[in-house]
Amino acid sequence: MSASKLLTESTAKLFVFRNMSVVSSKILLYKEYGEPFNVLECQTDEINKPGINQVRVKWLLSPVNPADINTIQGKYPSKPTLPAVPGNEGVGEIIDLGLNVENLKIGDRVVPNASNIGTWRTEGIYKSDDLMKIPKDIGTVEASMLNVNPCTAYRMLKDFVQLNSGDTVIQNGGNSAVGQLVTQLCKIWNYKNVSVVRDRSDISDLKSQLKEMGASEVLTESELRKTDLFKSKKLSQPKLALNCIGGQNATDVLRHLCHGGVMVTYGGMSREPVTIPTSALIFKDVTVKGFWMTAWNKQNLNSNERIKMYEELAKYFKDKKLIAPPYKIIPFSNYKEAIENALKLDGKQGLKYILDLEKN
Repeated sequence: MSASKLLTESTAKLFVFRNMSVVSSKILLYKEYGEPFNVLECQTDEINKPGINQVRVKWLLSPVNPADINTIQGKYPSKPTLPAVPGNEGVGEIIDLGLNVENLKIGDRVVPNASNIGTWRTEGIYKSDDLMKIPKDIGTVEASMLNVNPCTAYRMLKDFVQLNSGDTVIQNGGNSAVGQLVTQLCKIWNYKNVSVVRDRSDISDLKSQLKEMGASEVLTESELRKTDLFKSKKLSQPKLALNCIGGQNATDVLRHLCHGGVMVTYGGMSREPVTIPTSALIFKDVTVKGFWMTAWNKQNLNSNERIKMYEELAKYFKDKKLIAPPYKIIPFSNYKEAIENALKLDGKQGLKYILDLEKN
């Protein structure tokens, strides 16, 4: 066989090998911070086989959250290196392994175990430590949102006040994803739950929906200002208040705390500051704190408490004691619809949009 023929065959084999090791992935990418519709680009990315301590993930579903939008805008404290793929939540499947990967195997279901790993893509290569294996018997939708909203609700109910059976928790944003999960966890743990929501035309339907989830009472903002729910002793004064709105709404919620109560702020949908009455600090000895799930994860990355939390939440979802907040699954190609929904600030939509990364 001639040298030229050998060279041609070798080149052909090398071409086939390279083609087998390169995979195309559809991604959303932004190269600068700004409004999502202006800076996001839909592209095709070529990814090679995973290297040492790496895995290849096929993403199945990825929710779209206000925090994702804030990250793209450059307004969120946690900023990825640009260019970046958005997405902090999602559920995927391991489809290839690099060398030295011991904690995962092909076919495992995984969720992000680190911030800003980028889940708005069909496939990607990741460090194995940046992913967490989860049970396969959790519903795909529930799994896709496991590591942010349920964990936020869980930690705020566990970490700030020693709550006992029958104690009261009050929250605004009661129809938000976190709010609905707080309500359900309160029911599981036998806490009374008062959820405050913004008034709307279908308020009766919303109140019924939240009470069915486990809310003891559902009040509109105007009803909250004149309620005698606690003065009448129908419910004990709340020990814990959870705030994701800010502004006057947060102040009205705080006024109902018992002596020594705690208000935890984890969001600011109104974009207005939280104002604390001087009398609440002096005469009621209230405490005001903040919570950020990203910071908690960094401090507790490999802790037994974090493992216990995931196991407990996974079991609640498996046993249907926890159900996912209302959602809409849309094809990846319709991502603009999900972003438009996440940009709404009226706090009334109560619908979580999830990207179906297998439909692109």
